[in-house]
Amino acid sequence: MKTKAVALMAPGKDWELVDLDLDSPRAGEALVRFEASGFCHTDEHSHQGDMVPRFPIVGGHEGAGVVEAVGEGTTRIKPGDHVVCSFIPACGKCRFCARGQSNLCDYGALLMVGCLPDETFRFHAGSADVGGMFGLGTFSQWAVVSEHVLIKIDEDIPFEAAALVGCGVPTGWGSAVYAADVEPGDTIAVYGVGGVGINAVQGALFAGAEHVVAIDPLANKREFALSLGATHCAANAAEAQQIITELTRGVGADKAILTAGLVTEEIVTAAYDAIRKGGTVVLTGVNNPALKTVQISGFDLTVLEKRIQGSLLGSCNPFDDIPRLLSLYKSGHLKLDELITARYGIHEVGQAYEDLLAGKNIRGVLIHEH
Repeated sequence: MKTKAVALMAPGKDWELVDLDLDSPRAGEALVRFEASGFCHTDEHSHQGDMVPRFPIVGGHEGAGVVEAVGEGTTRIKPGDHVVCSFIPACGKCRFCARGQSNLCDYGALLMVGCLPDETFRFHAGSADVGGMFGLGTFSQWAVVSEHVLIKIDEDIPFEAAALVGCGVPTGWGSAVYAADVEPGDTIAVYGVGGVGINAVQGALFAGAEHVVAIDPLANKREFALSLGATHCAANAAEAQQIITELTRGVGADKAILTAGLVTEEIVTAAYDAIRKGGTVVLTGVNNPALKTVQISGFDLTVLEKRIQGSLLGSCNPFDDIPRLLSLYKSGHLKLDELITARYGIHEVGQAYEDLLAGKNIRGVLIHEH
């Protein structure tokens, strides 16, 4: 079949609306009609060159839609199911899935290739194979994806809200609840409160933090963080340090969560200096893989017993935590609708990322038309 999609066809090229051929689903796969897709900064990293996937590649890794067909032997879902995609597969069989660390599933090794678990492609442009971002490609009207990424959701959940729990929401929320292990009474610093960081704020509050300091250079994002429960805000790391020192009587923040669009050496160092003895810095945001952004005195790390913790997908287990987050949404304990600040059509993906880079949106959403 044919599908319209927005793709990066070559390094250095802009987002492009293209017509692609799409294969039928094979064993363990499903054809999904996407209804909504979130605009995550990670896709734009591929456009800007901070991350280098295999090209050409269809953008988008936050998506929700309806299963239209399944391949032979597919058991997790069936036609008609409403689903949300996890951008990391969970095979359920590898060592890490067996240990309850499915965010580290071995299939994650294929994320930047954009193929399916059998290492082949379903999108094609003439004779050229086209990948899907993280094996998905939710900027396409339709896509064939592995059943290992599909999570069935209740039919009364709006697709645009559901799409967000495929990446940005669990990544931020889990960075606080799991990776930082926020405890009641903690003082938490969140560096960068965009589409991921705002959910670290929500997660920290859910876990019982007494003080949550939201740090962002953009006033609109600081104000939004306060509206969702952050107790303090700061425009920069120096201002945040002063607030944290006053709140903790000089002891330091218990945890710092780094969710800026680009996590630099300066941000890492500032967060490390802001935490107390025995405190934790969680690195969730990314930067160019070639850059060494963690430059810390080993002596200081040892004698103060501070901790630097990486976090992928918020250290969540998607098939457990995504339904949990949607349940919290339905009960009113997690805000999703409020995160959506703009909606775009498939012809407006370039504009959506211009708006993201300009800091206009907490989360923009692509609404597909069929």
